[in-house]
Amino acid sequence: MKIPFNKPYMTGKELWYIAQAHAEGHMAGDGSFTKKCQSWLEGNINTRKALLTHSCTAALEMAAILADIQPGDEVIMPSYTFVSTANAFVLRGAVPVFVDIRADTLNIDETLVEAAITNKTRAIVPVHYAGVACEMDAIMEIANRHNLLVVEDAAQGIMSTYKGRPLGSIGHMATLSFHETKNIISGEGGALLINDPSLADRAEIVREKGTNRKQFFRGQVDKYTWVDVGSSYLPSEIVAAFLLAQTEEATDITQRRMAIWNTYHNELKALEREGLIRRPVIPPECVSNAHMYYILLPDAKYRTELINYLEKQGIQTVFHYVPLHSSPAGSRFCSTKAELLVTDDIAVRLLRLPLWLGLEQHQKKVIDAILSTTVDL
Repeated sequence: MKIPFNKPYMTGKELWYIAQAHAEGHMAGDGSFTKKCQSWLEGNINTRKALLTHSCTAALEMAAILADIQPGDEVIMPSYTFVSTANAFVLRGAVPVFVDIRADTLNIDETLVEAAITNKTRAIVPVHYAGVACEMDAIMEIANRHNLLVVEDAAQGIMSTYKGRPLGSIGHMATLSFHETKNIISGEGGALLINDPSLADRAEIVREKGTNRKQFFRGQVDKYTWVDVGSSYLPSEIVAAFLLAQTEEATDITQRRMAIWNTYHNELKALEREGLIRRPVIPPECVSNAHMYYILLPDAKYRTELINYLEKQGIQTVFHYVPLHSSPAGSRFCSTKAELLVTDDIAVRLLRLPLWLGLEQHQKKVIDAILSTTVDL
């Protein structure tokens, strides 16, 4: 059997809930399943308002609108992230300003953020890499001192915490992903989390194509009309129905993923002691959701050889982001005020291992293959 990098998990209720959504006669957005998912997010993440979207990209685009980003504004973020983190702000005419990442967690280096702030800076976008929290207290303190908005890109962070606080509950806004590669999935899907109460009403309007439709359905206005910029950011009830089945099993999913993560971590300890790899680092104030297990290899050549060797054994492993500052669009739309030495180094050495529910019975094969080849290469 070939062991894939990812295999989407189903709890068993997804198709039944989709059938229920159809039976209710409401398959467009904001039906009963959407409302249940949003209530679950608000209760479990302790956010003021959760709004389901059709992707995390959509949630980031909404955040950029709500932040009133204007052409020429600057937004601080890491370069080691998915393109949507930057693209959402570039679409508003902003300039992403890249800051290097920490060598331990691979998150934005909070000690470098303040030096990147100018009179054009409007927001900071920390990305919680691999579901491990950025140093949010320091970032929020800097943001508050400079009157900046913080948008947590928590695409990988559902069910993770920082000093006991759920990721997504700390910044002024946050975004989540329910893409099939994430822990809690709906195929495609996302959510915008609003923690600043002053943004809540407008967020509903932006999400509903710039109309006050939600206020109409609540009886707050006698008709709805176009009142602001916006777009169609709602997912269908089919997506929400699938997602609800996942949220109901979120604790169990997280615990099972953590067991797989811990097995990797324990079994690969000897290779780290020998200096052949470096394992992930989770600071003591952070609780991870086991979104990802990666190893850092000595160099790019070693990584390529290991990927190829494991592929021959029927094991799919993948690297991760090509840093945005080194991409054609990154050099065109973005700015880097200092060298990104850690980003450049990490990007060519990081390798992600398979991690999905059901891997348990195949994980020994993955580990044995890594243990046998790393010594020989």
